[in-house]
Amino acid sequence: MSIEVRNLLKMYGEQKAVNNISFKVEKGEIVGFLGPNGAGKSTTMKIITGYLQQDGGDAFVSSINVAKEPLTTKRKIGYLPEANPLYHDMYVREYLAFIAEIHKISDKKTRIENVIALTGLITESKKKIGQLSKGYKQRVGLAAALIHEPEVLILDEPTSGLDPNQIVEIREVIKQQGKSKTVLFSSHILQEVEAICDRVIIINKGEIVADDKLTNLQSRSENKHVVKVKFKELVDKNTLEKLDDVSSVQEFQPSAFTLQTSNPETVRKQILELSLRNNLNIVSLQSENQSLEEVFRSLTQISE
Repeated sequence: MSIEVRNLLKMYGEQKAVNNISFKVEKGEIVGFLGPNGAGKSTTMKIITGYLQQDGGDAFVSSINVAKEPLTTKRKIGYLPEANPLYHDMYVREYLAFIAEIHKISDKKTRIENVIALTGLITESKKKIGQLSKGYKQRVGLAAALIHEPEVLILDEPTSGLDPNQIVEIREVIKQQGKSKTVLFSSHILQEVEAICDRVIIINKGEIVADDKLTNLQSRSENKHVVKVKFKELVDKNTLEKLDDVSSVQEFQPSAFTLQTSNPETVRKQILELSLRNNLNIVSLQSENQSLEEVFRSLTQISE
């Protein structure tokens, strides 16, 4: 129940859409697969699912070579592509029955009802797919990906078109599925990745620029932390700029500051000492890791 790619290469003319990348995702992992538009995310996912042939390297699902045994690996995969292909003239249950028939599911009726409940489609299940909102169409695609109880889930922008309440519901579905499956999850909504994934792979211009646990990625850069402090009294910004290991200070509210630092514990200690020496009252004092958005931007920004 794993995904593995080894030295994967895909060319479009002279352009290397995927440039000799390698990674592995194990059972029970939900891994965020991130990158800017055109970075190679969807191409990589299509190769893993057997919908696209690579020009070099290998892709494996549950240790089976996708190129050599495409039908076997497709039975093990639940795939929700970014462009969710649906038959808009079919009713929801009719479409899911069609997908269940393709997978030769024995007890179709029970399984269809289960995935309809799981993905929150009960109220819309008697409608034609073409009558559904984009969010509910996305749920139908997710239900179709889950109906044969696959070992591996590959989800390309699964929360696209969902409202905030629906996003929370689908997030929980993905989390539950990740306990027993291997999940590769792509999204441009970085808050969703932070909420769902422990590990993140970032691809840029066809190459992997990061593959690590989220907490490790957030601690990478030189100015990897911020310390936020708010005083009751008026405090001069210059006073905080003189503290050791502080690279910059911003005042976001009167007497409330954000300090960039590579050593948050030292800075916190200095702030406490400063407050004691000058009889200052601290309203709040906290340190934060770099956000995933900041990590993403630093690893994928284009040099001018």
